[in-house]
This record gives sequence, C-alpha cells and structure tokens, in this order.
Amino acid sequence: MDEGNSAYDPAQGDWKTLVTFFNPTEAFLLRGCLQAGGVPAAVADAHLVQTHMLLASAIPVRVMVPETRLTEAEAVVAAFQRGDFSLDETHTFTDTHPEAP
Repeated sequence: MDEGNSAYDPAQGDWKTLVTFFNPTEAFLLRGCLQAGGVPAAVADAHLVQTHMLLASAIPVRVMVPETRLTEAEAVVAAFQRGDFSLDETHTFTDTHPEAP
C-alpha cells in the first residue's frame, strides 16, 4: 500500500475497510489518529483517486484496519467525529526549543 501505513500482521487478521472518504486528505488524517491511538491503520486507493479525480466518486479512498482491531478503531472514529482530538481555539503554541546563540 502506501508509505506511512502500518505493517501487516497476519496474527491480527485481514485488513477490513473501516470507513471511506472522497478526499484523500481526510483519510490520511484519520489514519494518523488511529495510529496515534495504537490502532494499526492503512489508506488504500489514495493515489488512484488523486491521479484520476473524475473517478473519485466511483472509487473512494479506504481507511483499513486489521479485523481483530475493528471495534477499537470504531471507538477512535467516534471520538474523532465528536471532536475529541480538536484543539481548543484558545490554545497557544509555545516554542520549547532553546534559541540559537
């Protein structure tokens, strides 16, 4: 599949489609949330959709997870949709790196 995708582990079962998107960026964002939550995830068909934009409605981008982790992945998707991973609008970023001399 793609760079950034989790490695296939036969002990966790076959890859199953969790959700589909018409926008590859959304699929990559969710894959990152899943992986950050400890769930192996992969994005499939993103390059095909990006190459042939007219086919985007016919071939959606798939976010896939191992079948043994499907329930855990669905919980991460629910949290993502609730906005649990969003930043507070009042959040300020600080530079934690020391300044160069």
